[in-house]
Amino acid sequence: MYRMILNETSYYGAGSRKVIADEVKQRGYKKAFFVTDKDLIKFGVAEKITEVLEGAGIPYEVYSEIKANPTVKNVQQGVEAFKKSGADFIIALGGGSSIDTAKAVGIIANNPDFADVKSLEGVAPTRNRAVPTFALPTTAGTAAEVTINYVITDEESKKKMVCVDPKDIPACAIVDCELMYSMPKGLTAATGMDALTHAIESFITPGAWEMSDMLELKAIEMIATHLKNAVENGKDQAAREGMATAQYIAGMGFSNVGLGIVHSMAHPLGAFYDTPHGVANALLLPYVMEYNAESPAAPKYKAIARAMGVDVEGMSVEEGVKAAVDAVRSLSKSINIPQHLCEIGVKKEDIPALAVAAFNDVCTGGNPRPTSVADIEKLYHIAFE
Repeated sequence: MYRMILNETSYYGAGSRKVIADEVKQRGYKKAFFVTDKDLIKFGVAEKITEVLEGAGIPYEVYSEIKANPTVKNVQQGVEAFKKSGADFIIALGGGSSIDTAKAVGIIANNPDFADVKSLEGVAPTRNRAVPTFALPTTAGTAAEVTINYVITDEESKKKMVCVDPKDIPACAIVDCELMYSMPKGLTAATGMDALTHAIESFITPGAWEMSDMLELKAIEMIATHLKNAVENGKDQAAREGMATAQYIAGMGFSNVGLGIVHSMAHPLGAFYDTPHGVANALLLPYVMEYNAESPAAPKYKAIARAMGVDVEGMSVEEGVKAAVDAVRSLSKSINIPQHLCEIGVKKEDIPALAVAAFNDVCTGGNPRPTSVADIEKLYHIAFE
């Protein structure tokens, strides 16, 4: 048996943020709790949403205390601010950090038994749906607007907690590429490779099936077509819209079938060093693909290579594996993604602790090749330099 959980309603395309006004009125909501970050306010992106709200006479209150890797304290502050605001729905604008914070706030507001935040890790037995949320991504990578997952950092234990809850999925996703034009090149590259990681990991996870395969192969194809153009020319609407749609499609798949140890290994890097999640995934992806080639998923690598534009006619399984890994690595290098952990501040003496944290991550169970702490530690060393 397979399960697909998606948003109630989703909108796509340049300018689609304008539907907020109609959706709010149709649903009978009264006041918005607007979760975003200070940079999006500074660069005028948040204003594109407040203009819609003000034009429709919808009151709102802004919460912008968002960290790049949101913490337990961030969430708890957000819950208190939400309670004081008198809002009855949430608008989340940003990358994964803003949307993940909004998900956690929305869940706790309606499930106060989980106010410690830490008890939400894994699959928590929440009873009530989250506060209705409209999610508008400003990066083309995390797909947080369509997933049932969110990640919160426990700073005390240096741990990224992956929380999985079907009740947290935003009621409405609005994927408007115009909100992504201000993304700098480095962020465009990292979040785009994050989306590619989602697509590849969920394509080869044991839980994958026909529908998720269809979604992930299309996402890989679109990312291979549009990512470099989006990085090189941020105002290229076709590239931005292509990436915006591709990352959403990838999210539709991985949210429902799971991920693997690229994510398991990336999460501790964020917890230990505050490494941006997309950078960590992008760097680790080719190394883990090579490792997972020794698994029942190996025959699927040819399809990955084909989706990335490689002519795989007549290739053996082994040649298909090499072609897929080479294509991923080539794309990564072409957009200036770091290739070694030593380049991003990882300390070799931390690797044993990183490996334990990665092995215990919720994503490890979705890896196509059974793994161990020792295997993961070896992979960190291979990726180090």
